Amino acid sequence: MSFLMPKMPPMPAIPAPQPLPEPPKYDDADRAAETAAKQAKLRAGRVGRSATILTSASGLEDDETSTKKTLLGG
Repeated sequence: MSFLMPKMPPMPAIPAPQPLPEPPKYDDADRAAETAAKQAKLRAGRVGRSATILTSASGLEDDETSTKKTLLGG
């Protein structure tokens, strides 16, 4: 009664693994130049609040060209 439980075919042979490729080196000049360029771009993009302040500590330095009467008579 071997037709009820047929024999399993043998497993195929496992091929030998291929050697891994050489990992990339991260200490080369191209990577150093790329890192330096990235750092320079980040440094140039950093602008603090001092760049957005258009007045000095003593206030506006322009002559006041727009005067408007106030309710206090000034």
